[in-house]
Amino acid sequence: MVVLSAVLAVLAVPTAQAGRAAGPPRPATAAGWALPYAVGPMGRVDPAVPPVARHWPVGTRPAVLRGWDPPANPYGPGHRGVDLAAGGGAPVRAVAAGRVSFAGPVGGRGVVSVELTGTGEPPLRTTFAPVDAAVRKGDEVAAGEPLGTVQPTGSHCTACLHWGLLRGEVYLNPLSLLPPWLLDAGPSRLLPVAGVPVPGRGGISPVRRATPWRPPPP
Repeated sequence: MVVLSAVLAVLAVPTAQAGRAAGPPRPATAAGWALPYAVGPMGRVDPAVPPVARHWPVGTRPAVLRGWDPPANPYGPGHRGVDLAAGGGAPVRAVAAGRVSFAGPVGGRGVVSVELTGTGEPPLRTTFAPVDAAVRKGDEVAAGEPLGTVQPTGSHCTACLHWGLLRGEVYLNPLSLLPPWLLDAGPSRLLPVAGVPVPGRGGISPVRRATPWRPPPP
């Protein structure tokens, strides 16, 4: 039940607009809304999270459709993870080695959670949804090993994979798992994404204008 409660909590995606006053405490619902929890510092990457990822969960360097936006209080608006662009049927992979702690439906959509090896006690736990699982609880997985495929329907966003990260009950920015060579290298790098905290950059990334193309000198 502890694992299931944590999974339910990470899937909570409030839709209230930023700046709206938080209401009084509400009981938890079956969908996992309004569960008490703790969050890391606002707009910051937890420096205690080791960059152990060796793969993005989907694609090579997918677009971040919605970034990490922890709420100011347990019942405020925000986003407890990141949404990555991914079509239905896209393979979902383990970002690092670990053990599957949960695989099954929650609130009508598939969820897979993996406890990452060698990340302390309690271990870091990644959660992915919506996923048609190809693994079972207790399975050991290597970095890059398939966990399942993105479900074509049942998500809070169209054509996306929600990626969450927790240590115990504390929500963290999953992008902090990515080392710089995965996050930044190559022509298809993630930046710029306005308002998305960038690991190793000390906070929120600015919007960068593209450099105009210039022909090479003769």
